[in-house]
Amino acid sequence: MLISLLLEIKNLTTKFTLKASSHLVVKDISFNLHKGETIGIVGESGSGKSITALSAMKLSDSLPNSSSSGEILFHQKSKTVDFNLLSEKQMQSFRGNEIAMVFQEPMTALNPVMKCGKQVVESILIHQKELTDQSKSELFFEKIKLFFLNIISPVLYALSLGKIPFFNVQHTSKKEKAAKAKTIQLFKKVKLSRPYDIFNSYPHEISGGQKQRVIIAMALSCNPSILIADEPTTSLDVTVQKAIITLLKDLQKELQMGILFISHDLTLVAELADKVLVMYNGKIVEKGNVNQVYKNPKHPYTIGLLACKPPININLKELPTRKHFTEIDEHGFSGDVIKSIDDVLKELTIKKSDIEFRNTILYQQEPLIEVKNLLKKYPLKSSASKMFNAVNNVSFKIYPGETLGLVGESGCGKSTLGKLLLNLINPSSGSVYFNSTDISNFSNKQMRPLRKDMQIIFQDPYSSLNPNTPIGKAIMEPMKVHKICENDFQRKQEALQLLAKVGIEKNSFNKYPHEFSGGQRQRICIARALALRPKFIVCDESVSALDVSVQAEVLNLLNTLRDQFGLTYLFISHDLSVVKYMSDRILVMNKGKIVEKGLADEIYFNPQKKHTKTLINSIPKGLVD
Repeated sequence: MLISLLLEIKNLTTKFTLKASSHLVVKDISFNLHKGETIGIVGESGSGKSITALSAMKLSDSLPNSSSSGEILFHQKSKTVDFNLLSEKQMQSFRGNEIAMVFQEPMTALNPVMKCGKQVVESILIHQKELTDQSKSELFFEKIKLFFLNIISPVLYALSLGKIPFFNVQHTSKKEKAAKAKTIQLFKKVKLSRPYDIFNSYPHEISGGQKQRVIIAMALSCNPSILIADEPTTSLDVTVQKAIITLLKDLQKELQMGILFISHDLTLVAELADKVLVMYNGKIVEKGNVNQVYKNPKHPYTIGLLACKPPININLKELPTRKHFTEIDEHGFSGDVIKSIDDVLKELTIKKSDIEFRNTILYQQEPLIEVKNLLKKYPLKSSASKMFNAVNNVSFKIYPGETLGLVGESGCGKSTLGKLLLNLINPSSGSVYFNSTDISNFSNKQMRPLRKDMQIIFQDPYSSLNPNTPIGKAIMEPMKVHKICENDFQRKQEALQLLAKVGIEKNSFNKYPHEFSGGQRQRICIARALALRPKFIVCDESVSALDVSVQAEVLNLLNTLRDQFGLTYLFISHDLSVVKYMSDRILVMNKGKIVEKGLADEIYFNPQKKHTKTLINSIPKGLVD
């Protein structure tokens, strides 16, 4: 790795001013990025990671009521530039050309009404003025020629009775043709399997992993010296996540870029980064070589981030969180580390005999849900006469008090299967038995009394809560519909108790969803699901978008509530490490079929199918060479 300095951040502070008071979100941080080096920035949501990245590109200044101070020194071959001293117009020559960014959510980063290829071409045309060797006068006359040619071509095509194909195309300049050729080349470089098809596809027509590759291609289109990747793999399948990480490694090796890789997952960062910065509350609380920080963390916050990822080689009563390592105060934590990770894991480990005893009790019962030969077909977009099997001849049982894990990649049919169990969509054939009653062909009227017994917790808590309804009312509303409790006073008391159980303060009863963090919103959704006193809950990717520390708290909460209320879960996720921690048994799904099923430890330690082995091998291990 070359040692030439690319980016030097000195005493960077970013603040937001609201109602005459200032709130510091990045507090006096400093670090250096060298050519060919990857620095990982880790921390929970709100720790200041993304604002640091935006500030490095001087994009934070465009946010309402924000301002930055300190030095952002970009080192070129001939000179050093302080981004903080440049105007917006001057910065535009550096963004894209010298420093580029891959955003967290590719669907929102791409224009939904513009084809993927055209978006990359547009970026190349804006930033790279010398794609061809044409002079200014040649470019000017070419533009005029193309303007008139594109106006008269439809007329000439009609006059030729459609016999001259030349007049039936959009005529483009040499520069645009060169940009298109470069885009196809970039799509091949980021390992998109169908570069020409994807060039002509809209973002909604391709998968999440493909969209993220298009964004990476766009970021690389102008050969930047620095690439900032802001949570580029969050919510992606573990297999796609591994592919993106491998891609970034390969591209960096080839292009010798400096990479700032932002994540809340220290285990994931350990697989990619050379150095790591751990951020908490706008400050860097720990930094150093990734081996050093990963193997010998000093700060309690770093220890908590490392420990709360579900372990894959042992079974725990609950996942470690910061409270297990430090003394907690009302602000989150304080004080020194009081226990090591190994000591805490030893205390929380479940004996194998306890697991075997639980399994014996669970599987002596009659099943709560039984699925027989379930099939769901959809017509293909290309041909209404051809059908696609989203769920293909699936059979299994779920027992009272059990957590059954359902794991697989996006598009394998997991969510469709969850909706079929709740009769939210009708099966093409097959049966779903709930308490020995076949509900697969129940009408909405017949299902209504059962709805309170069968609930769902969705992946995105913000979109599953009404933004105009206070959370207390959102919890009380289904209770009123299903006539739980005699009056609103009793319902309010019940709602307050539920909020307390999921760790939300009672004075939050009249607050709106936007006033809570992502983890708190998910807790509110759990309280709402519990309000009807259900027997069965489908957890559909309910923690996949959460920070690992918040995820650990929510998973612990789900297990505690299961034991308190005798709940039964179908736990859907693409992350096998999370599913293994939560589940008694696991179903592995691929292309609509159950390809493997068994006890959680059997599936993980002795997988039989190639697809299961691929999922296990894709789990970030945090292994550092």
